[in-house]
Formats: sequence, C-alpha cells, structure tokens
Amino acid sequence: MIMIIYGINLDSKGRCKHYHTKQDIVALKCGKCQDYFACYQCHNQLRNHPLESVSVKAASPVFCGNCRHFLTYTEYKKGACPYCYHNFNPNCRLHETIYFKE
Repeated sequence: MIMIIYGINLDSKGRCKHYHTKQDIVALKCGKCQDYFACYQCHNQLRNHPLESVSVKAASPVFCGNCRHFLTYTEYKKGACPYCYHNFNPNCRLHETIYFKE
C-alpha cells in the first residue's frame, strides 16, 4: 500500500510550510476523513471539514515520514520512531489535544 501524506509544500519526509524543522516528520490521522496530514493547519486548508482528533487507542494514528511506518500513540509518545530512531519534534506536545483524544 502506498501511503500518502497530505499537506502544503511538502518535502519527501512530510514536512510542510507550517512545520519544517528536521524533527517535523510525523503525519497525523484525521478521525473524520481517515487521511494523514503533515499538520492540522494543512488539513484545515485542504479539506472542507475541521480536523477531528483520533483515539489514543487507535491502531495507527501516526505515520513516520522518515521510514514510512505506522505508529501507535504509545510508540509516538516515546519521542522517536521505534523503527528508524529519528527524533520527533518535542514541541508537538503543545498541540496534542488537537490530534488525540482519550
């Protein structure tokens, strides 16, 4: 299956015009459309509905743009991809309630 990350001005790792540091490599799933986006801002500019959070118990709410593996919420929360060991942006925790719900 080919995984598509949606966003604006994406690079090969899924970094977008809004978040583009070396560590901004995760794509997050929208609970409504079930697509993965570089960030909530990209989602809200590209879709006709606001981003809906997904359950922390969902099977694969996160996608690593570096190695292209799906991640659980628990794996994501460790701060680095368990497959390629690339660090995630620690500031993403500031937006956690946008993406995830209990």
